[in-house]
Amino acid sequence: MARRARAARGRSATSKPDAPFIRRVLPDMNLLDEEQVVALEAQVDWIFEEVGVAFRDDPEALRIWREAGARLDGDLVRADADFIRTLCREAPREFTQVARNRERSVTIGGTNQVFAPVYGSPFVRDLEGGRRYGDMASFEKLVKLTYMHPYLHHGGFVTCEPCDVPVSKRHLDMLFAHMTLSDKPHLGAITEMSRAEDSVAMAEIVFGREVMDRECVIMGNVNTNSPLLVDKVVSEAVRVYCGRGQGIVVVPFILSGAMGPVSTAASISQAMAEAMMVCAFSQLIRPGAPFVLGNFLSSMSLKSGAPTFGMPEPVVSNYAIGQLARRAGLPLRCGGSLTASKIEDAQAAYESADSMHSTMLAGANFVLHAAGWLEGGLCTGFEKLIMDADRLGSYQKVLSGGLDTSDEAFARDAYSEIGPGGHFLGSAHTMRNYQTAFYEPRLSDSENVESWEEGGSKDMRQRAFERWQAMLEEYQPPAMDPATREELEVFVARRKEELPDAWY
Repeated sequence: MARRARAARGRSATSKPDAPFIRRVLPDMNLLDEEQVVALEAQVDWIFEEVGVAFRDDPEALRIWREAGARLDGDLVRADADFIRTLCREAPREFTQVARNRERSVTIGGTNQVFAPVYGSPFVRDLEGGRRYGDMASFEKLVKLTYMHPYLHHGGFVTCEPCDVPVSKRHLDMLFAHMTLSDKPHLGAITEMSRAEDSVAMAEIVFGREVMDRECVIMGNVNTNSPLLVDKVVSEAVRVYCGRGQGIVVVPFILSGAMGPVSTAASISQAMAEAMMVCAFSQLIRPGAPFVLGNFLSSMSLKSGAPTFGMPEPVVSNYAIGQLARRAGLPLRCGGSLTASKIEDAQAAYESADSMHSTMLAGANFVLHAAGWLEGGLCTGFEKLIMDADRLGSYQKVLSGGLDTSDEAFARDAYSEIGPGGHFLGSAHTMRNYQTAFYEPRLSDSENVESWEEGGSKDMRQRAFERWQAMLEEYQPPAMDPATREELEVFVARRKEELPDAWY
C-alpha cells in the first residue's frame, strides 16, 4: 500500500514549490585565483580601450555614446575602462521581476537562481508526433507545461517558434499566451523595435502604468552579434526596455574558433567586454535599469564547425564568467541543460547534466534553456522539458536546502527506540519525516525489475511522455481580470490589422 501511495504521488502532474525561485545557500564555485581574474579583467579593459565594440545601423545609439564622451571611429565605440565599469555599477546587483501573480515574482541576482525553459527553437519533438516545425498549438502546450511545473520559475518567451503564424504577428500571439495561460513572469519580443514596443505596451495593460513606472515586469533577451558587434536589434531593444525602466538580458553567443578566438580565455574576455559595453549603454539610457550579463560560450568541432555542448571548455567558462560577473556586481545568465543530441538519449543526459551542473555551481542567477533543449537548440523536446525539469528539483534542493542540524534532524529519539541491529523504517522519527526526508524524482523508476515489467517496462522517455500528457489534461488557466483580458484582445486585434503578413 505504501508503495502504491508513492507511485500515485509520482504520477501527480503538479506540485507547489516551496518558493517561486531559489534562494541559494550553497557557496559559489570560484575556479580562478586572483592572478587569473586580474589577467582576464585586464584583457576585458584592453578590448574596451583599444579594440572597441561596433554599434551598427543605429545612429541614435552612436549619438548617445558620443554625447557621453566615448571615442567613435565610424560605428566603432571605444571608451576608458573605468568609464565603462563605473556605468555598469549603476545597474542593480539584484532586482525583482514582478509576476502577474505576485506570489510567483522572482528575484534575479545576488544569491538567487531562477530557472526558465528552452528559448528560440524552430522545431519541436515528442514521442507521438516526432520532429516537426513548431506551431501555435505546440507553443501553447509548452507555456502551460512551464506554468504547471514547480521547478520552472519563469516562462521565458520563445519556448518554440510558432511557424504557422506570420513572423510580423506571432509575437502578439505568444505574448497573449504567456499573459493568459500562465501567471509566471516572462520575457518579451526583441526582433524588431516595434515588437519590443508592443511587448512593453501589452505589459502595461496587464500591470498598469504606475506599477511599470516603479517595478520590472518584463525583460528582453538579446544576443550580441559576436565578434564585437552590437546591431540595432540589440541597441533598439535596450532603448525600448530600459527606457521604460524594464530589464534587458544581453548574451554574447560565442563559438570559440568561429565568433571568438579558439582559446577559452580570450573568448571569455570577449564575452565580458561585449556584454559590459551593452550594460554601460543601458545605463546611459536609464541609470538603474535592470540588466543581466549573459554568457553563451560553446566549443565546436574544428573538423565540421558544429557546436558541442557539455564539453570541458564551456564548463570552465561558466565558472570563470560567474567570478567575473560577481566582481562586476552584475546578475548572471549562463548555461542550461544543453546538448547536441537529437533525442533524449545517453548523450543528451551526459551533456545536459555537465552543462547544468556547472551552471548551478557557477552561480548563474537567470538560466534560460534549463529544460527542453535538444539538437543544439534547434529543437524543443516535450519529453526533454519534463525530464530536465525533474532534475531541476534535485538541483533546487542542493542549492537551497543546506544541511539540517536541528534536534529533529539528529533523531536522538529514534536511537532510543531502535536498538543495535534493528531498522528505522517503522520508527516514529521516520514516520514523522518520510514525506519530506528525500527528494523523489518523479520520472525515475527505483522499483524492482518485476514491478517495472508489470508496469509495461517503460523507459524514461515514455514516462515523461505520459506525464506531460497528464499535466495538460489537468491544466486549469490561472484567474485573470476579464477587463484586462479584453483589453489585451483588443490590442492584439488592432495591431494585427495594422501589420501586414510577413514570413521573414
